Amino acid sequence: MNTDSGKTRIAVAGAGYIGQAHMGVAQTSAACTLSAIVDPAPAAVAIAEKAGVPLYKTLDELFAKDRPDGIVLATPNQLHVEHARVCLAAGVPMLLEKPIAPTVEEAQALVDETERSGVKVLIGHHRAHSPIMARAKQVIDEGRLGKLVAVMGSAVFFKPDEYYASAPWRREPGGGPILLNMIHEVHNLRMLCGDIVAVQAFASHATRGFPVEDTVAINLRFASGALGTFMLSDTAACPRSWEQTSQENKAYSTYPDEDCYVIAGTFGSLSVPTMRLRSYSKAEDRSWWKPFEESIVPMQRDDPLAHQMAHFARVVRGEAEPIVSARDGLQNLRITEAIVEAAKSGEIVETV
Repeated sequence: MNTDSGKTRIAVAGAGYIGQAHMGVAQTSAACTLSAIVDPAPAAVAIAEKAGVPLYKTLDELFAKDRPDGIVLATPNQLHVEHARVCLAAGVPMLLEKPIAPTVEEAQALVDETERSGVKVLIGHHRAHSPIMARAKQVIDEGRLGKLVAVMGSAVFFKPDEYYASAPWRREPGGGPILLNMIHEVHNLRMLCGDIVAVQAFASHATRGFPVEDTVAINLRFASGALGTFMLSDTAACPRSWEQTSQENKAYSTYPDEDCYVIAGTFGSLSVPTMRLRSYSKAEDRSWWKPFEESIVPMQRDDPLAHQMAHFARVVRGEAEPIVSARDGLQNLRITEAIVEAAKSGEIVETV
């Protein structure tokens, strides 16, 4: 059992893939220590034994016997609201994995409860803690691109057939790349370019032929007046996705010459994550006839999950506010659902 003194005691509920990733960063963190695991599944016994921490079957049992300073909720999506409410009632700060809730209606109710309770909630959009994203945001915020005009993004990759064969629910509406993958992109785009206020979308299932979409073309309007396009597909043999370009998740093959976002303004453009910056230094020199000044913005690569855990420890100790709030989680889900609606209706869907 961990007995590290002076560290923030973090429990993890849910011993699946992402839960075990959180356990790993908690165990190696300079700020935290893993205090317990919560999971009723028999497989969790060996995981807890290996981690050297106690195992509890329910959150209520944990809070009654071994109350942590904070908790990571990495349980199945359909249990997020139920489990978050238990933590709110107990007054325990939480890192709640995305999506905040299965539906916008449930998410809105949870946000209202969270804000009434005063309990700190960090939503687990881990890319928000990426040093690459932080550096790109800094470049944009410094005005080095000028006024934002256009955003071009992509998340195109190929999920193997066994991905669908092993979980047939993924073939049905709700199991496709909009609700499973696009929510990550929505938060990244909001972080870099500001609020998204309207969406349009075309969806297709022409490749796999499942009831759920496999490819989506999305138009975005930002509050600033900037416009964006985004191509999403889980059946395109192409490496222009965050996982295959950022080099942050070692489980994926990566292609360091590829980008998945290009943000363009009136003075220049930034490609992410290669961080290639092309810009004009003087207003009078801006012309497609004239060459850009070209550079690579220096940045570091590091595990965003580790940065997220360190931030969560600061939130638990009252040293920081969540950089991805429950209200952020709600808005990310609202925009994602709006894309689903737009693809069905063919209409522009407002998101505010």
